[in-house]
Amino acid sequence: MMEDEAFTDINGKAISLECQSHSGLCREFTVSVPKVSIGKVLVYTCCVWLVAYAVFCLTENTAVLSSAIIVTLVGMMLHIHFVKVDHESLIVIRSLGIQMSSSYASGRETTTFIEMNKIKDIVINEAIHMHRIIYYLCVLLKDPSEPEAVSRVVPLFQSSKPRLNCLVKVYKSCQEILSTC
Repeated sequence: MMEDEAFTDINGKAISLECQSHSGLCREFTVSVPKVSIGKVLVYTCCVWLVAYAVFCLTENTAVLSSAIIVTLVGMMLHIHFVKVDHESLIVIRSLGIQMSSSYASGRETTTFIEMNKIKDIVINEAIHMHRIIYYLCVLLKDPSEPEAVSRVVPLFQSSKPRLNCLVKVYKSCQEILSTC
């Protein structure tokens, strides 16, 4: 079973949630954000290069133009490799655990696995950020010395930042799996 729904992030930008049920014991959720806009990249690049050209005209120093080109290219490469996430996925396997993955625009992937015996619960938490309240899905980890206490909170979907309606859908599905453990 596979569903694909459109939602928005906390800033109102479009994201999509794809839900896959591999079996009654395993579900996968993938939140995807739009690809890098080539128009935006061109606008930023042109602005930086125009400012560099204006400085070059005033100073007649060619190092300014070379530096602007190098800084722009390096900045774009760093942004694509370390910042711009294409999609984040969460795989919940009842008896095994939870796997969280982030795929970056450059193709780089990061993956984290949490064993089921370390998970206390998955909850929707709220945080105050500037002048608004945002919601996020997180995994509560058990404290090894005291099983009823929480040792750590691991936030999910940190880059895509889906709104509450999307988080509720993922939360309910995760609870169906976790409640049968």
